[in-house]
Amino acid sequence: MSDAGIVGQLFKVLRVDHDDDTIHFQTQNGQTGRASNLSNIDNVEPGDIIIVGQNSWERAPEDLWRESSQIATVRLVLDDGFVLVDGGIGSFQRVANPNGIGVKVGNVVEYNDAQGLLSVISERPIKSSLLGDDNENVESEYLRDEAGAGPTFNDFGGYPHVVARAKELIETQLERQQQLENIGARPIKGILFTGQPGTGKTHLARIIARESNAQFYAISGPEIISKWLGDTEGTLRKIFEAATNSDSGRAIVFFDEIDSIAEKRSADSHEASKRLVAQLLTLMDGFDNKGKSVIVIAATNRVDSLDPALTRPGRFDWEIEFGLPTRSDRYEILKVAGAHLKTAADLPLEDVAALTEGWSAAELTFIWTEAALLAVGDGREEVAPEDFVQAFERIALRPRRSVVAEVAA
Repeated sequence: MSDAGIVGQLFKVLRVDHDDDTIHFQTQNGQTGRASNLSNIDNVEPGDIIIVGQNSWERAPEDLWRESSQIATVRLVLDDGFVLVDGGIGSFQRVANPNGIGVKVGNVVEYNDAQGLLSVISERPIKSSLLGDDNENVESEYLRDEAGAGPTFNDFGGYPHVVARAKELIETQLERQQQLENIGARPIKGILFTGQPGTGKTHLARIIARESNAQFYAISGPEIISKWLGDTEGTLRKIFEAATNSDSGRAIVFFDEIDSIAEKRSADSHEASKRLVAQLLTLMDGFDNKGKSVIVIAATNRVDSLDPALTRPGRFDWEIEFGLPTRSDRYEILKVAGAHLKTAADLPLEDVAALTEGWSAAELTFIWTEAALLAVGDGREEVAPEDFVQAFERIALRPRRSVVAEVAA
């Protein structure tokens, strides 16, 4: 070998040509090159890590070499153990997975050519500030429950009239869809859930998806808005396309806080807002030709602010109002919410239900969270009556703010 103490670059040997004392190498950033007229290279083999200086070289420890890694989104998991990744702008590559790392479509992974997959960086696609959502996998981003997964009607307390309407929807629109088509009836396209926050609108939408064996796509109005021109509309189109092509043949697209993306259009409305409402109307109208097994459910506590073109029959056909729970509703909500906890047998559920006039379902459910914290703090393994009462008293002392509905001018 050459003299010690060489100052040079770190290379991985790819090929050795002994005839002219030349090595072909790879740098750590993935580039390739060659170095000629090197002495004493008889013992150099492909894969060796060396430091090359001015016409000389020396062997380097292997742990100094760091393979240049890349970041990409998984598009396919192949049967042979390889994965097809997308590095952006349609740049696909087949990558080995020798360590058997568990990956799914839509995962963002780190890999290099020498070692294959190294790790999963994100379970969901990472939005690019340069490319918008062009490469986003909408199922990983917005699919919350697969068909047959999620809560059931047993997990929903109170509101018997609302539950009856939800069951009617499942039975007539999904279970008997063929009968509707046979008599030429148009299926329900959309359902609007209205009412104050915390009354169970999102919870019931997930239950409908589970009970109807439908995939559940959840879209939060504020989260879907993008600053890039046309990006939000494009994402909506992809979501509806994924829903209409769901594996189960049934899907529910749920918009939470739909008022944030579908407000009344006026002369003062921003052009982007007008385009977004128009896109949503077009997508819902498209159900006449395909996707009859797709139902759109939207929730809002500002129904008067929605664009009237969206709320008319033919788009959102049904409107189901979630008022504040009655006394009997409150008792059922407390009973259902506590059914999964270890509790004493003599909790004062009826008394608390009588004292919580004006409370939402979310506030009632939170009593159990506070009660469990108190029980654990006192070293108990079940919620005792004193825990439940003290939890109610704690929440009752919180400032209460009423939600005032906006009145259209």
